[in-house]
Amino acid sequence: MAKGLDVGTMNILSAQQDGNDTVFVQQRNSFVEIEYSDMAEQMLSRSEVLHIRKDDKVYVVGDDALNFANIFNKETRRPMKHGILSNDEQSAIPMMKLIIEQVVGEPAYPDEKLYFSTPADPIDSDLSTLYHQKTIESFLDDMGYDAEPINEGMSVIYSELADNNFTGLGISFGAGMTNVCLAYYAVPVMKFSVARGGDWVDEQAARATGTPVDKVTSIKEDDFELDFTTDVGGVEGALSIYYENLLDYVIENIVKEVDEEDVEEGLDVPVVVTGGTSSPSGFEALFKDHLQEANIPFSISGVTHANEPLYSVARGGLVAARSDEDVDHDDGGDEEAEAAAANE
Repeated sequence: MAKGLDVGTMNILSAQQDGNDTVFVQQRNSFVEIEYSDMAEQMLSRSEVLHIRKDDKVYVVGDDALNFANIFNKETRRPMKHGILSNDEQSAIPMMKLIIEQVVGEPAYPDEKLYFSTPADPIDSDLSTLYHQKTIESFLDDMGYDAEPINEGMSVIYSELADNNFTGLGISFGAGMTNVCLAYYAVPVMKFSVARGGDWVDEQAARATGTPVDKVTSIKEDDFELDFTTDVGGVEGALSIYYENLLDYVIENIVKEVDEEDVEEGLDVPVVVTGGTSSPSGFEALFKDHLQEANIPFSISGVTHANEPLYSVARGGLVAARSDEDVDHDDGGDEEAEAAAANE
């Protein structure tokens, strides 16, 4: 079997193969606290709303949390911040454990292979991803999986660039971070993250317009388009401004890191962008415009946007897990060929 898991700040998704189809399971990585009552808990259980009771509180977890937050005029709470477990949230670990268990389910057999995404250490922050990575790995190992971390940017390469021999620049625009990986024949040449993503865009737009962050997030996820025809004074106008600023920031850091890593100038590689933050209509065109204006020190053969940007990282983890599992079963073989087969 084997599975891939995208441990995202906004969403947690798993991917597994079912015949010729890839099946995804998704939950929003958030929760909201409500007052406990016998009737409330009965209604939540009857409606199959994911929740936890603790003392005199009930925590609604996952996709339903945003709905409850809007109804009760509360802010959702997030187990993760800036792409890793939040040290500001005391309930982060039990909430994450519940959501992960819900998303991946029990292993089909002992030590089923599972690759889970982990961000690179950000170059613009002193945040370390090690504690986050080891905690998630511990959750999954305790469940009976043989869990392995995979860099989020590399997961994009596995998911989207099989037809290019896993060579190219993969950029995952997530909620907490943006991850970047340049790979050559499945070997990472450069990988890094920046501590800005969709959350940063939402927070800046909320601050600029005096709108609650959850409301801004809902607007962004509800048919928001990067067409720059909206009123600058509104939430959508603010979102457009900060989206553009995010793209400039990411591209500037790509140029900087390429220079520092002394990447060969003769490279001619494709670029693929993905991640939930890249979902709005118009993102691909805006990214291409800003990339063309940048002084990238290698050639770019084309820019594509993943067909299903929310699923790319989980799918890449699945490709890596199936490749690893096949190699274990065959006791050797061509890893790239196995990964390509898993991607079909």
